[in-house]
Amino acid sequence: MLSDFDDNGNIRENGDFCFMHHPDQEGITKKLIRYIESHDKIVGLNASGVTFSNVDFTDKKFYGCNFCRCFFLGVNAMNMRSRMSIFDYAVFTDCNFLSSNIKFTSLGAAKFIHVLFTGSDLVQDNFSGISAFQSSFDDSDLYNSRFIRANLADTSFRNCNLKKTIFYDVQQTNVSFKQSNTKEAFFDQKGSEAFKGIIEFGGVI
Repeated sequence: MLSDFDDNGNIRENGDFCFMHHPDQEGITKKLIRYIESHDKIVGLNASGVTFSNVDFTDKKFYGCNFCRCFFLGVNAMNMRSRMSIFDYAVFTDCNFLSSNIKFTSLGAAKFIHVLFTGSDLVQDNFSGISAFQSSFDDSDLYNSRFIRANLADTSFRNCNLKKTIFYDVQQTNVSFKQSNTKEAFFDQKGSEAFKGIIEFGGVI
């Protein structure tokens, strides 16, 4: 259930509503944003289904939070930290996660449109089923993360650590792996469309 707050602004143990059925969606959204803005470390927050527009998550630390099916529009999240949080089915548009540290986090089936993860630590994360358009993972550590069945278009993974990163059954258009250690990653077998794309757009096998 969506997190709610007591009179002192603290998270209650159990909320009574999901966002879709909350009687005051605008009010609860403001409370959630206010809570995030007033705390550097956020633990166990459930904001599933909420829209965050032009909110500043810079330097915020999220632990065990639930952002499933959220919309992030124009969010600035430089140096953000996440551990054991869930962003499955979320939609990110024009967002900045530069130099972030996001580990053991699930972003399954999320959509990324004009999103920057450049220079980030994205270790042991789940990106399976994502769609990414005109986004950048350049100069990032993607150790042991998964991009299974991802749909990637005009997206770059230049100069990345791809050791043990899995790219099975990926659909891709104009994707670059230039200067990344693709020999250490797991791609489809030779002859598949994903493998052909890696060769064509600058990856080295």
